[in-house]
Amino acid sequence: MRRYELTVIFPLEEDLHRAGREQLIADLAANGAEIEKTDELGDRDLAYEVKKRKRGKYALLVIKSDPAKITVLDRIFKLNANLLKFLFVRAED
Repeated sequence: MRRYELTVIFPLEEDLHRAGREQLIADLAANGAEIEKTDELGDRDLAYEVKKRKRGKYALLVIKSDPAKITVLDRIFKLNANLLKFLFVRAED
């Protein structure tokens, strides 16, 4: 299992943020990923408009996952309407 940093941008609305976060955690758990650390980075302006939004709530998660599951998670997260953007980056040990 490798370590990855997952940066996620959620909508500002509290109900959409909560639903997106719960779905994200459920998807990670269903695919065998372990969440090591979670940092809420707060509300920030987006560099460009995403899904007709100019601001979003940022979160950074450090996870452990099998590299083959990252592509599966990528496809699953694209279907989650409560995620504006996400990015997986392999963390250095």
